[in-house]
Amino acid sequence: MPLTELAPNAPEQYSVRAGDTLWGISGKFLRAPWQWPQLWAMNKQQISNPHLIYPGQVLYLERRGDRAWLSARGGQMQTVRLTPQTRIEQLGNGPLPTLPPHLIEPFLAEPLVVDDDTFQHAPRIVATTDDRVLIGKGDRAYARGPAGQPFLLEEGVPRKYRVFREAVALKDPATNQVLGFEAQYVGHVFLERGETVETVPSESSTFLNVERKTLRTLAVPATVDVDTAKEEIKPGDRLLPEPEREYANYVPRAPELEVNAQVVSVYGNAVRSVGQNQIVSINKGRDDGIEPGHVLALMSTGAQIVDKTTPGKQLLKLPNERNGVGMVFRVFDRVSYLLVTEILRPVQVGDRLTNPN
Repeated sequence: MPLTELAPNAPEQYSVRAGDTLWGISGKFLRAPWQWPQLWAMNKQQISNPHLIYPGQVLYLERRGDRAWLSARGGQMQTVRLTPQTRIEQLGNGPLPTLPPHLIEPFLAEPLVVDDDTFQHAPRIVATTDDRVLIGKGDRAYARGPAGQPFLLEEGVPRKYRVFREAVALKDPATNQVLGFEAQYVGHVFLERGETVETVPSESSTFLNVERKTLRTLAVPATVDVDTAKEEIKPGDRLLPEPEREYANYVPRAPELEVNAQVVSVYGNAVRSVGQNQIVSINKGRDDGIEPGHVLALMSTGAQIVDKTTPGKQLLKLPNERNGVGMVFRVFDRVSYLLVTEILRPVQVGDRLTNPN
């Protein structure tokens, strides 16, 4: 990296500690922490993968001419032959994550962007025990599949499901076009019994003084037990199979293509503006070349004002101003989710995102 990209108080060395993140360490050395791949890639013999940095290692800032890079000289990990015995090891000694895991991991399963057809054809909660309106962790509920597709418990069918509330349309701020439907995550359930049918007696009737009893076949919904509940689950909520857990290490980088995106929505109930470490959706996705790890600059939209210094009181629009940066961590076809990592002023729906350079 050019010396001009170093932070003003960049240390000559740093001892990695438990709880550190790659973004945080890079912020000690660089003005723009997301540029760490360039800073570390110049010494691939010692740091071949920046994610394999562990507590206890010492990183050194090397300089030559007008360039700088990080080195692990003197702090190389060594191979030690071990014998079987009981050992005590402190937690948190694994490789460092890109960002604090608690900021991103919950959003790898929530929210979900689907087309409306997928959501409407998912199994749904139809009833609860004791006619309760809302249910939570440890409660039991009953669910049915769409018409002609009963919710069965068979070999190869998932047993863990995520529960989502009614999907909300995500509309492009510029064109008003629907980009997808965001379903609100409310919890997890476990499929205990599949949907069946049962023959039961119907009401008795009398014809020519002869009492008749008839039978009818009724659907018996599937049984699900609530494992976790972020919010109380209620009839009408939809069930989608639990995906495999994602363990992603993101390499932050500037997109190679030119990006001109806008904030579509702020994730969370009753939230209109965004602060640091919050999540927004943007109107660009996989179809537009957006990838996990892309870093984008946040631009606050300039306000419209009246020029009171002239007799005509002309209407003006102030320039858009850079407001911070964020990193894309989850991508759908036409929508992506971005974690706001640095911010000066609250982000609003409609604010723009561009390349960080």
